[in-house]
Amino acid sequence: MFGIFKKKTEVEKLQEKYKKLLEEAFKLSHTDRKASDNKTAEAEEVMKQILALQGK
Repeated sequence: MFGIFKKKTEVEKLQEKYKKLLEEAFKLSHTDRKASDNKTAEAEEVMKQILALQGK
């Protein structure tokens, strides 16, 4: 019940951003392959940040 007041951690924010970028990349893959590749590259950079924060 009180979970709605919990602040998101930096990792949780980055995970949401990663998921959103991959969804955008998938949608773009049907029309613009280059833009899709760029979004995928952005998502991979976000994943590197996530792994760095998690200490992996």
